Amino acid sequence: MIFANLLMPEAVRVLSSASSKKRLLSEIGELASASYDLDSNLILDSLLAREALGPTGVGHGVALPHARITGLKRVVGAFVLLEKPVDFEAVDRQPVDIAFALFAPENAGVEHLKALALVSRTLREPAICGKLRSNPDPSTLYAILAEGRTEQAA
Repeated sequence: MIFANLLMPEAVRVLSSASSKKRLLSEIGELASASYDLDSNLILDSLLAREALGPTGVGHGVALPHARITGLKRVVGAFVLLEKPVDFEAVDRQPVDIAFALFAPENAGVEHLKALALVSRTLREPAICGKLRSNPDPSTLYAILAEGRTEQAA
């Protein structure tokens, strides 16, 4: 699996403001809806249901919200860089300014996990997060994320 297969260039956005976690998830739903022709309300409801199980803020300003979506054919993602971080109930209690959302078909067990591992591994790298935070241009953000990263055996 390669990173560029998860994310379309139009599914990358910089937000000047999101006032709350719920508003951020709503913005992600709208972005995914526009990029992948999905129902934004279904996406938001699915993300909120997943967050109810436990927050997906993984620390260091990064969140990895994810959900299974009925009718989706493959695992896809949406990336948001926030100019102003929001409280996301992250494990380290730090506000989030980088969010990469993954959406998977209901039956995509292994593929969903591989995609989540790839995104998580990529966004754990401080150098990559530093580049993302210092380049508030969607096309540059996409290039940083897509530059040849692939799934590696654990």
